Amino acid sequence: MHAEYAIIGGTGVYDPAMLQDAERHTIETPYGTAEVTLGTYAGKRVAFMPRHGYKHSVAPHKINYRANIRALKQLGVHTVLATAAVGSLKKELAPGDLVLVNDFLDMTKSRPHTFYEGAPEGVVHIDMTDAYCSRTRGHLAKVAASQNIKVVDGGVYVTTEGPRFETPAEIRLYAAWGGDVVGMTSVPEVILAKEAEMCYATVAMVTNYCTGISAHPLTHQEVVDTMKENVQKIRELFFHAIECDHGERTCACPHALAELGSL
Repeated sequence: MHAEYAIIGGTGVYDPAMLQDAERHTIETPYGTAEVTLGTYAGKRVAFMPRHGYKHSVAPHKINYRANIRALKQLGVHTVLATAAVGSLKKELAPGDLVLVNDFLDMTKSRPHTFYEGAPEGVVHIDMTDAYCSRTRGHLAKVAASQNIKVVDGGVYVTTEGPRFETPAEIRLYAAWGGDVVGMTSVPEVILAKEAEMCYATVAMVTNYCTGISAHPLTHQEVVDTMKENVQKIRELFFHAIECDHGERTCACPHALAELGSL
């Protein structure tokens, strides 16, 4: 079993459509098991991973992020394209918009954030200057333009613990801090991908305005419905990006662990 690319599907993105000869597998890792569907697209091996499980049965704070990322690493994945359903902190980011995330604020509380917790693995202070691989983001932006898919190039993702939605006071704080969108899954996924020396990028789908901005109380169904209406745009963007990706990994991602050695 092997794969070069991975698509991590968030809320509403469970269908690995477009993959040829798709087969579901359970991958054993030192951190537990992870579910993936392996297949081929445009002659390239792709792993599809449903972040919340195939039946959306795992809450954001209970996702085994370390098992998921380690499983992709064991498969040989070098590039991860992730989706995320997010709320908007700004009126100009409307439901249905796609945001190419370039930074994050971490408001999580209880999740393991690293593969390196001391002996015997060692301790790593991973550099997050380019948290979401700029080379991969640039490639996605170029492909989106060629496919007439509108994306907002750049946005700060505020990651909250969940599973509850945020309070109006929290939303005002996150907006004042420079956040653009709010979700519950990007951290620690993006950090672990960097520790695994993968190129990782997230395209966030705005599904709603946040509490205090929205004119009505938020529901999970609203999130699911908006994703369902717009998921084809993300799917087309990701698969075209995989098909067109023939460049070298000239970014710093393959050398993120230079001080320690690769996983």
